[in-house]
Amino acid sequence: MADIAELRPARMASPEDAIQALQDGNARFFSGQATRPEVDANQRRAQIMGQTPFAAVLACSDSRVPVEIVFDQGLGDLFVVRVAGNVVGDAGLGTLEYATEHLDVHLIVVMGHEGCGAVAAAMLPEEQVAREPENLRKLIARIQPCVRDLPPIRDKKARMREAVLNNVRCQVAMLREQPVIQAAEARGQIRVIGAYYEIGSGAVDFLIEEEDLRP
Repeated sequence: MADIAELRPARMASPEDAIQALQDGNARFFSGQATRPEVDANQRRAQIMGQTPFAAVLACSDSRVPVEIVFDQGLGDLFVVRVAGNVVGDAGLGTLEYATEHLDVHLIVVMGHEGCGAVAAAMLPEEQVAREPENLRKLIARIQPCVRDLPPIRDKKARMREAVLNNVRCQVAMLREQPVIQAAEARGQIRVIGAYYEIGSGAVDFLIEEEDLRP
């Protein structure tokens, strides 16, 4: 079995390599040239020996946002946390801490998407939110501060995009304040970035530079 494990592809060497791999994979996906990485029986068996994902992704649970497909990655490449509105909660944070401390990922991506229902809910009047179940209200409450002070944008689609991006930036900022992730970023093991997936085109816009990530 140890020999089989050697068949697993080499890991990315740096956060920059991980970013490039995701950018290249998404370019293949939205241009219709996805390779849909498949593995044979031996490679699947190699996964039993352990996992070596090169990036962790905090994404929305929306069924239209299949993370591995969007980035054209295969089994064992990505460590994915999915929750409505891609919000940072205790369980998700613990999962990302695990990925950072024990899986040695090089990248954490918070990815929002076009037409996010959770973000739209956070922009509703309080009386409408109050009608939702308790735990859903708690989730929405994590997003509301991120979309409270949007600039005046008349176009509804553009306003929604800005709300989703603001939420991504807020969640990135919250992650970067957590001691485990903060320390890993300080020592150069990981980078924490944002992304926005456009369902219509299939393209992902990456928020990599500090000015792009600032809430």
